[in-house]
Amino acid sequence: MGQDAVAPPASTGPARDARGGTASAVGVLGALLVVLVASGAWHLTQGTSGALLADPEILFGSRLPRLAAGVAVGIGLGVAGLVMQSLSRNPLASPDTLGVTAGSYFAVTAITAFGATVPFWASGLVAFLGGLFAAALVLGLAGGAASSTTRLVLAGSALAMALQAGTSTLLVLFDEETKGLFAWGSGSLSQLGIESFLRAAPVVLVAVVLVILLARRFDVLALGDDTAASLGVPIRSTRILGILLSVLLTAAAVTLAGPVGFVGLCAPVLTRLLSRVVPALGRHALLIPASGLVGAVVVILSDAVLRAVIGPEGALSVPTGVATTILGAIVLIAMARRLRDAGPTRRPPTIRFGVRSTRRFVIVLVAGAAAVVAVVIVGLLVGSTPLLTGDILLWMRHEAPPLVAFALDERSPRVIAAVLAGAALALAGTVTQAVSRNPLAEPGLLGITGGAGLGAVLVVTSAAASTFGMVVAAIVGALASFVLVYGLAWRGGLSADRFILIGIGVSYGATALTTFVLLRSNPWDTPKIYTWLSGTTYGRIWEQVIPVAIVLLIVLPFVISRRRELDIVAMDEDTPRLVGIRLERTRLALLTGAALLAALSVAAVGVIGFVGLVAPHAARALVGARHARVVPVAVLLGAALVGVADAVGRTVLAPAQLPAGLVVAMLGAPYFVWLLWRSRDA
Repeated sequence: MGQDAVAPPASTGPARDARGGTASAVGVLGALLVVLVASGAWHLTQGTSGALLADPEILFGSRLPRLAAGVAVGIGLGVAGLVMQSLSRNPLASPDTLGVTAGSYFAVTAITAFGATVPFWASGLVAFLGGLFAAALVLGLAGGAASSTTRLVLAGSALAMALQAGTSTLLVLFDEETKGLFAWGSGSLSQLGIESFLRAAPVVLVAVVLVILLARRFDVLALGDDTAASLGVPIRSTRILGILLSVLLTAAAVTLAGPVGFVGLCAPVLTRLLSRVVPALGRHALLIPASGLVGAVVVILSDAVLRAVIGPEGALSVPTGVATTILGAIVLIAMARRLRDAGPTRRPPTIRFGVRSTRRFVIVLVAGAAAVVAVVIVGLLVGSTPLLTGDILLWMRHEAPPLVAFALDERSPRVIAAVLAGAALALAGTVTQAVSRNPLAEPGLLGITGGAGLGAVLVVTSAAASTFGMVVAAIVGALASFVLVYGLAWRGGLSADRFILIGIGVSYGATALTTFVLLRSNPWDTPKIYTWLSGTTYGRIWEQVIPVAIVLLIVLPFVISRRRELDIVAMDEDTPRLVGIRLERTRLALLTGAALLAALSVAAVGVIGFVGLVAPHAARALVGARHARVVPVAVLLGAALVGVADAVGRTVLAPAQLPAGLVVAMLGAPYFVWLLWRSRDA
């Protein structure tokens, strides 16, 4: 009895542990605040002038506004990313991977391009509506917030690619109105004063406070929807409110500093790693402010390191978002490498097409070939100088008048380049989708196209630029990206999901590096190179076309000869081994061919997306899923698609020209939306 009297209550030990854990978590918050202050102090010393204390105008007019903007952007994106990950229970969800940042950037660019002068609050509202539209579209088409990691990231990345194409179209067509938006579009902390921060800070502060008030709901939602519902948490309203707040935070960040990439992915991931050391930090009441502080540290340190490495003068032309995007790509790749395989026979949802007859295949094949011939003829006829079919015949007999001969000499290589590049990209996309067993994969989302573009830009911006050098650099860049993705995805075998996610990470990294090289190059070359990166056939010469034709003539028969292997590899991991197919060797050979095709298409016409995604699907819808039929039809459809895009881009706004890659994106984006809708998770 006496012993019982002096014994502590049973709950005292756990209560003491809880208090100790909370104290440790609060200590972590304090430490993060100290790191942020120290990073900010170092950040203030970085700049083109060393007279920081001697000239208050530099401190209060430039350095402090830049630092304040970085802190607000980091906190906003860090909290927004955490909310998205918590609501979707998906560690790779973020404003970037869900297309929110791209939607906000597109909306702001559209307002600027059409000359609308709006106050800060109105531009923030525009960014909010653009980001909200993108988030709703991705979540709705991907099958909901709880859809698979690969599907959610693929949907967001592909939609972001479509929105970026729309943004690029506006930048090309309205170059005077949107001057300066290209650098801002990569996330720039440069500020003209403290006013923009003072207008954005209250929005970020109020939104963060509202998110913290939802902390308990987020904790319960982590246990699962059924458990949360049984404990009285309103799931639907919590998700809607959480998404609205995260999009609001993203919109405020985009309005203040442009789309600073991947802070919303990095900050929550790094914070959750801290919570493994201090478990009490895992509660959202502490996790939310910690993620905001980590986001601010990431932005400030990225900006300071960038200016320290390349110098204050060089950093003036390179946005902070380039550094954060590279960091985010590394985090995405690291997270993808930790992705667990869901089983050897797991296959992503796909669209089921019925069996098509041989007669239908023959009709589609003949119609496709006729369409390609028609596209080539029309492409030669239309342009700034309309021609007749008789002019083509005279030109082929070397009897055409000088004006006609000049026009056709200029048009013929670009028309053939468009057709061959479209065929090459379609074939590469067909192979990629079959080997990765994912209907939403394509060379652009696997880093192959991005690597080719980076290699080509490195040569184009150098003093020793040449057509041969650009072709070689594109091939080396594509193969290097392919080897990197394949090597990082290999873990005793190749997981299709891991392969795609790592490819997306490498693609983002390559794009950020391309932007870095482009902004560091001669500013007079920027519009020309940017147009080429948007996919253009302008100024093509036969030296750029012939390599595509040669490789296509080699790879196409090779792929057709492997049609049976493609059918079996597209099933699952086990069946190929059971029927005696050397899976990894076959997969490597096919993907190498796809990488070569994508590389040479980039060298010929620049970076064109969606062809490798759309053409194989359209072919399967027309002739069924057997690759003996899909391959030739997809090649013809890809050739026709890019050929039509080139003709439209040259004529619809004549004498101005719209890059073929942007026309393809505008044509392919609606089809992609339909594709996502049809292939949603059950």
